[in-house]
Amino acid sequence: MQEYDLESMSRKLSKYMDQNRWYHTQGVRFMSAALAMAHGADLKKAELAGLLHDCAKCISDSKKIKICDKNGIAITKVERENPFLLHAKVGVYIAREKYGVTEPDVLDAIRYHTTGKPGMTPLEQIVFIADYIEPRRNKSRHLPEIRKMAFRDLNECCYLILKDMLLYLNSKSGQIDSNTQEAYAFYEEVHDERRD
Repeated sequence: MQEYDLESMSRKLSKYMDQNRWYHTQGVRFMSAALAMAHGADLKKAELAGLLHDCAKCISDSKKIKICDKNGIAITKVERENPFLLHAKVGVYIAREKYGVTEPDVLDAIRYHTTGKPGMTPLEQIVFIADYIEPRRNKSRHLPEIRKMAFRDLNECCYLILKDMLLYLNSKSGQIDSNTQEAYAFYEEVHDERRD
């Protein structure tokens, strides 16, 4: 992996985020690093992906759509109706174009940090989990259990998070990304196989 100046990236990124998003980003950055250490994953890649995971979050919805349309980034029907969901895809573009990130696995970790996907790599799982459990998060009543599991078993933790996400989204009658549904089905099967 090429060397990145994370502190310089961090200062640059802080100019494009409100204070709450900035604190969240730092939480995900360092939680990703902690999970990488706990699970023997690449520490530098985890910290880099954690730092940049929300690099497009504070871009307006209309600008996210323009960036996608201009750069041939596919937009699903659900994303077009809920453009805030595009921040992960646009984040990949910004990480590559504005921050010079070239590692496909880091870009994929940014891409799937919100929705998840079936069969995530350990790096993808780490950033997905870190985004959900960083210390400033407090909305899920299952967080204590999920946080403990994050340091024990990445697959089981992904299952618990996806289950929690779907319960929440179904209670709000919100539209659910197909990646999230497919990811849940995958990790539910992994969970059930372990119980048999």
